Amino acid sequence: MRIQNNAPVTLGFFFLSLAALLLGIVTGGTTTTLLFSVYRSPFSDPLTFVRLIGHVLGHASWQHFMSNMLLFLVTAPPMEEKYGGKKLAFAILLTALVTGLVHYFFFPASALLGASGVVFMLIMLSSVSGVRGRGIPMTMILVAVLYLGQEICSLLFVHDQVSNLTHILGGLIGMLLGFIL
Repeated sequence: MRIQNNAPVTLGFFFLSLAALLLGIVTGGTTTTLLFSVYRSPFSDPLTFVRLIGHVLGHASWQHFMSNMLLFLVTAPPMEEKYGGKKLAFAILLTALVTGLVHYFFFPASALLGASGVVFMLIMLSSVSGVRGRGIPMTMILVAVLYLGQEICSLLFVHDQVSNLTHILGGLIGMLLGFIL
């Protein structure tokens, strides 16, 4: 048996994220801050626009990378197979841009990085993907209540370094795309 490239967009995102992590390690975090974290910077800086999308490729540590990529590698290939690479790439880029812009405008004193918004988008997209007819799928309701409910509670009551709002936005984008696609 030979190895096949069954999900080129998924694998491309994974290897770009891995490269960003390794580059960050080699540069002592300089490239992670410069290219793969979104934070308030002037629009006259061309890297501001790179960071608005590139933040989803950056990760703070191996543990951060592994927790995002394990879920990403489980959820993304079926979505790529169902919707195609172009639609999956669009969904990833849309999630990156929306979460990047929200963070840029509403949280100027902190930086955001990581693929968790994309992962949450994929989780919610996958919970809607088997829908036939015009009804709201019970699996989507359960996932939304459990996963998004947990994130809303964490947003309100837990003070840590996790961007629960990014998770919620990613999940909402996934639900929206699930119904549109």
